[in-house]
Amino acid sequence: KLFSSMAVERIFSPPTCVKGMKTLDRTLFLKNVDLPAIKVPTKQCSLFLNYFKKKALRHSNIKSITEHREEGSKILLLRPEECFHLTEEEKEWIYANNGTITKHQIILDFKHYSFNDILRAVLPLDQVQDVPTAFEQVGHIAHLNLREDQLPYKDIIGQVLLDKQPGIETVVNKVTSIDETFRFFKMELLAGRNDMIATVKENGCTFTFDFSRVYWNSRLHTEHKRILDVLKAGDVVVDMFAGVGPFAIPACCKGCMVYANDLNPYSYSALVSNAKNNRVAEKLKPYCLDARDFLRTVISDMIASYQPSRSLISHVIMNLPASAVEFLDTFKGLFSPLPGPFRSIALPQVHCYYFSKAQDPEYDSIKCVQQHLGCNLTEGSYKVFRVRDVSPGKLMMRIRFSLPPSVAYWEEGEVMEDNKKHEKGTKRVTDESDREGLGCHTPPAKRGQL
Repeated sequence: KLFSSMAVERIFSPPTCVKGMKTLDRTLFLKNVDLPAIKVPTKQCSLFLNYFKKKALRHSNIKSITEHREEGSKILLLRPEECFHLTEEEKEWIYANNGTITKHQIILDFKHYSFNDILRAVLPLDQVQDVPTAFEQVGHIAHLNLREDQLPYKDIIGQVLLDKQPGIETVVNKVTSIDETFRFFKMELLAGRNDMIATVKENGCTFTFDFSRVYWNSRLHTEHKRILDVLKAGDVVVDMFAGVGPFAIPACCKGCMVYANDLNPYSYSALVSNAKNNRVAEKLKPYCLDARDFLRTVISDMIASYQPSRSLISHVIMNLPASAVEFLDTFKGLFSPLPGPFRSIALPQVHCYYFSKAQDPEYDSIKCVQQHLGCNLTEGSYKVFRVRDVSPGKLMMRIRFSLPPSVAYWEEGEVMEDNKKHEKGTKRVTDESDREGLGCHTPPAKRGQL
């Protein structure tokens, strides 16, 4: 009779008595397991281990060679099913090399089990659909987003994660959707110390912030890098929704002059501190204003001091996908105070983020941008990128376009020039050398896999 893989898995699973546990009791995870084994002379451990390398026990938390009560001997543990699989030839080899076929009892406890092992044993599958499979790590903080059926077991989930994940000192759970004004969400402490001041390293920069009061998403680190790769030293960058600076600070480090804004005073404070800590404060002009007022103020001041020998703005970043498109009308007539002779300057590239639930998210994205700009964009002046899957049926998109002159220099009472008609089926990026192209989804790196 052969062991099935399921039977072997049950041998190394926690005791059934922990099913339904809501408060962690580590003593209940003790379990005795009898395994087939070979008693071997200590000096011949390597010989036996090499001969039986395909049949030796392989377990992440159990060593295949263990101590024996007799001096000069060790125990080589075999996989549970091997008690039925030793051939006559193998048995003769064991005896010829002074080995003895036996069995050995090991004691399993809490430390031998993984996060998944423990939660699969604890959570009743008739009440909980499945175990949490991933979390976001922000410095020393693990951020969970538990479903409703998992909430009765949130305390033990948090404690087990704290015990099993190296580097985690605080475990929190999201309890509300994100605040659309200041971009943070309320959270509850599940386990560990109540310390929400996180420090994160990304793109060669260090960011420190209060995670309970600002927005940070580790899943966007690849997107931050994509934008950074587009920027060049000397570029003038305007970041309308800067947060704690994941775009702005690395851009400053690259030699850009950055005008960065966030309405959240905690984000603004962290932005200023991060610029100082990364020694780029002289490259950053921080603001704490409504995004419309910020953009108007910055452009007005630039035009007032404009010198023909330099460019005005190279890039505008609008990373507020829930509502960034609603701010696009701020660009209407924004550059009209610029005297006619100076209107040959290159207008900025705009990087506008957007959430789409449409079947054709590229078409939906560009259509929404055009509606809020008040004009159609010419073919070749824009590209649409998929950033990441947010949830089933919901995508985070980025629309990069050159600001149309008809928008930038629009005058009150003027009928805006209509650019070349946009046809359904937006231009898709097919050049694989374009690192920003479609299909460059942000991978689930920086997410803890449990």
